[in-house]
Amino acid sequence: MNTSPNTRRRVISALLALSAAAAALGAPGTAAAQEPSGTTASVPPIRWGACPKADPPYPDPSPRAQCGTVEVPLDWSKPKGPKTGIFVARYRATDPARRIGVLMSNPGGPGAAGADDALYADDPISGYSATMLQRFDMIGFDPRGIGRSGAAHCDETILDSIPARPRNAAEFEQLRTSNGRLAADCLKRTGPLAAHMDGESVVRDMDAIRAAIGERRISFLGHSYGTFLGERYARLFPGNLRALALDSAMDPDQPNAERYLIDGSVTIDSTLKRLAAWCKKDAACALKGKDLTAVTDNLFARADAGTLREPGPDGPTRTKVDADKLSDFLTFALGKGSPESTAQQLAALYTGKGEVRWLATGTDPVFRLVLCRDYDLRIRDYAQYRAILKRAAKAAPHTRYNAQALDTILGCQGWTMPPKPRPARVKGDLPPVLVANATHDLATPLPGAQRMASSFPKASLFTMDVVGHWLYRRGGTEKAMRVIDAYLTNPRRTLQTQKH
Repeated sequence: MNTSPNTRRRVISALLALSAAAAALGAPGTAAAQEPSGTTASVPPIRWGACPKADPPYPDPSPRAQCGTVEVPLDWSKPKGPKTGIFVARYRATDPARRIGVLMSNPGGPGAAGADDALYADDPISGYSATMLQRFDMIGFDPRGIGRSGAAHCDETILDSIPARPRNAAEFEQLRTSNGRLAADCLKRTGPLAAHMDGESVVRDMDAIRAAIGERRISFLGHSYGTFLGERYARLFPGNLRALALDSAMDPDQPNAERYLIDGSVTIDSTLKRLAAWCKKDAACALKGKDLTAVTDNLFARADAGTLREPGPDGPTRTKVDADKLSDFLTFALGKGSPESTAQQLAALYTGKGEVRWLATGTDPVFRLVLCRDYDLRIRDYAQYRAILKRAAKAAPHTRYNAQALDTILGCQGWTMPPKPRPARVKGDLPPVLVANATHDLATPLPGAQRMASSFPKASLFTMDVVGHWLYRRGGTEKAMRVIDAYLTNPRRTLQTQKH
């Protein structure tokens, strides 16, 4: 969920300075943002102005980009209560005569500043194709509590007191207590907005943006966590959608902690088997001739026995590698690394000589402020936690668990702002929906994407037999980009489940 190819744009986003023009609101006159209850909230039309510039050495947004702010209720159950501002950016269609409408997007995270999708829409590396820029106004926004939409603030030093992998009941209780302290601190520093950063509130903001820009319907492209927002928007505002494309899809059914962990863990295990098959036939594999699943089984046996050490340039060091650290390494090496690099690092662990790149685990507070409201990942106690880990290891015997999924689960234990229930589906006609996913995606496993496609009356699932997350990009998965663009241009044509 929190993996994206648009890292450079996000760094730029964090360094953009706010300007008075970017915060300007519309003049008198209102548009209606429909709520699920059937009532409406008045939204002033947006007034577009100049966008904030980036701090050097980062490039400024496209000169075609325009920016503004839409004011929405802080708490949508109290539409006449306090307001909060949503920062919105637009890149106008380059061929107005052939313009189809607007394409709103969200890059996921959760916690990513989405306005960059419009601010840098014509970026030659991470932007849209020239054809898409001709046909659509690109609309991006920073979700509430993120980036330029009233960024949430929390004391991140509290994270230092949270056990990364609780080893006993006392540490599990410490984890819950510290998470609760972090949630309380976020509320104290951010104010009531921290309690209203859930996906349902964000999709109501999306419909307010639609009304403020004067559009009857929108097309939406969601990536990773953005697919959750797309599904919720379809559930609450079906009649306001022209097209819905969901790239690297989350499970829409709000899975419990066990299913969430096992889906991700099985994906990591199958990715190892894929690497093992490559290693048998490719001379570039540092462990060619060895069964990689047997190699990792050996590494776990040594880790459990306390004899596995971090490798060094001249042989094993004195630093122990336990089973949790090994699972963490396998998750991110298999999910994000190249086959050659992953095999080389496995060889270093196996022989004790070489180098391994260890990555820090954990989730940031903003991630928790959002996802712990959208998914119910609560675990009763330490005994249930151990039982879930045991079942995950049985389902994924060569890797044991998906570290990214476990980070998410542990981050929600003791969180004091409870999950929100999945809203009822509002009656209305939906367009055909397109879901796209990699077969080996550590962040949004294929079973979740299959459930996402099944949740719509008419949906097609496009898959690519690759390892990775976020298919909509240039390079190795550019075919998915072309398929999604073709769908967005003409969503009513027949689409069928495809594998590539």
